[in-house]
Amino acid sequence: MGERIFRFGQRQVSETDLVRWVVILSLTSCCILISAITFLHAIPYINYQLFFIPIIYAAYFYPRQGIYVAAGAGVVYQAVGYFYTYPNPAAMLGVTAEAVFFIITAIIIAYFINKIRSGEALYRTVFEHSQLGIILFTREGFAITETNDKFAAMLNFSPQEILSKKLTGLFFIEREKERFLERIEKFPEVSDFETRLSTSGGEACWVNLSWNRVDELTVSCTAVNINARKLAEKLNNDNMMKYRQLTENSPTSILIVQKEKIIYANPTFTEFSGYRSVEVIGRELTGFIDPGDLHKFSEFIGRWADRRPVTAQAEFRFLRKDSGVRVALLFSSPIIHAGNPATMINLLDISEKLRLEEKIRMDNERRRGIIITVAHELRTPLQPILGYLNLLISDPEGFSIVDETKKILERCLVSVDRERQIINQMLELSVLESGKLQVSLSKFPLEPLVKGLLDTSGYLDKADITVSIPPTIVMTADRERIQNVFDSLMSNAINYSKPPRKIDITYRVGADDGFHHISIQDNGIGIPPESIENIFEPFQLADASKLSRKYDRIGLSLSIAKKVAQMHGGDITVQSMVNSGSTFTLHLPKEVSPDA
Repeated sequence: MGERIFRFGQRQVSETDLVRWVVILSLTSCCILISAITFLHAIPYINYQLFFIPIIYAAYFYPRQGIYVAAGAGVVYQAVGYFYTYPNPAAMLGVTAEAVFFIITAIIIAYFINKIRSGEALYRTVFEHSQLGIILFTREGFAITETNDKFAAMLNFSPQEILSKKLTGLFFIEREKERFLERIEKFPEVSDFETRLSTSGGEACWVNLSWNRVDELTVSCTAVNINARKLAEKLNNDNMMKYRQLTENSPTSILIVQKEKIIYANPTFTEFSGYRSVEVIGRELTGFIDPGDLHKFSEFIGRWADRRPVTAQAEFRFLRKDSGVRVALLFSSPIIHAGNPATMINLLDISEKLRLEEKIRMDNERRRGIIITVAHELRTPLQPILGYLNLLISDPEGFSIVDETKKILERCLVSVDRERQIINQMLELSVLESGKLQVSLSKFPLEPLVKGLLDTSGYLDKADITVSIPPTIVMTADRERIQNVFDSLMSNAINYSKPPRKIDITYRVGADDGFHHISIQDNGIGIPPESIENIFEPFQLADASKLSRKYDRIGLSLSIAKKVAQMHGGDITVQSMVNSGSTFTLHLPKEVSPDA
């Protein structure tokens, strides 16, 4: 059961504290009474010495309150003393000195008590929260008197179970206990004593013990769990032959490097490098690295000193014996080889992968060239067709064209013009993907550009559009291309909005992150979450089977718009909810590099 608590108004006092204060007040009252009697009968050496009993008692348990008790006792003592010694100045001065001495004594005791308790609290905090196992045991008998949770958990015991044992009873085998007894007898301080202790399940746990004597009776000991490392070492040593058999047949090149020299290479590496095994062993690994990669490789191996696995983030070129060059991706892990630190390196040959990537890149270049050529060839015959159709429609009477025929020609003109737009978009996308197009930067106000686009394109007649762009916003970008981006985003918003169409164009003012943020929000059909990632891909629509025909779209304008934004060092993001609408946000840097 817990200690009883008493309430006095808003304060809570434990039963122990209540008893102590009753004792302090009782002792103080008795001292005051005895002092009055001694002053009355002039009994020497009794009056003020008695007060040290409650003062010391109070200062020990309650250092700050003990000073208050001393001050109160001093005031009362001085009052009693003055009453009986007046008008003797020497006696009154002596009473005052004795009263002051009460307070000085309480302050000194409180100071040292606080220092002692601070040290104990610090020691207890370190002891209880240390990441090392810590125990205190007696020099005679080796009984464990203190333990922290870390040591108990290390052996799967509870702290109470550890306190009921002797340290000598925890050793896994008798020979190691005898070695410990011999060492502790000769050396009062020892570091890095490796041994095995028994866990609660009777299994062995390797630990590294360090101890030193606290006093003549007590020894402090720390324990570090090295079980995983020792088991790994044992497994490495016991299974070295099995390991070799595995590495001999591994499809990945495997090396073991010690002190920067190769001490083992599997057959896959000899095939990779073209050297025989005897030509590899003993050589420095840097001797196989292409000189152009040596600086980067030096940084890579520099991290081996940390004795932690190095993530494979770099590719290195290796020189073959036949003067050829192969490319490999490296992984490394620290190991123990023959009892000494070493590094195991896995080399993944990616030469063929890089060759295929280069082939894909060249194929893409050829594909873009073919698309550009075909688009030009398709666009050339469209020009006269558009001209003749416009000519016929502009003068139907002169060419004896009846209304029905004129309607057919107008439909043909719309289809041919759409074909021309598709070809132009394919050409523009191919040029953008090639990365050969340069932006022409200039400074221009943003609000007039947007409002001018809305006015000339006829978008204001198709939807209720609000523009919230501060007139002071000035943008540095390729004006014509950014205008085309806004045109694509507005066309997208108009085409996919539901009547009555309502579109909001806003300039977001937020943290100074160095970007312009212009959002176009519509009340359209929205985009399903699974389709948002694909809408910026060429020829991709949110629902291509329905939307391409219903909205007369082919899915190129958003791809072009996003690439133009990226050319400026920006991006386009989208947030959407099905049947509620979408918000496309153009992010453009306020300061654009000429190389963007």
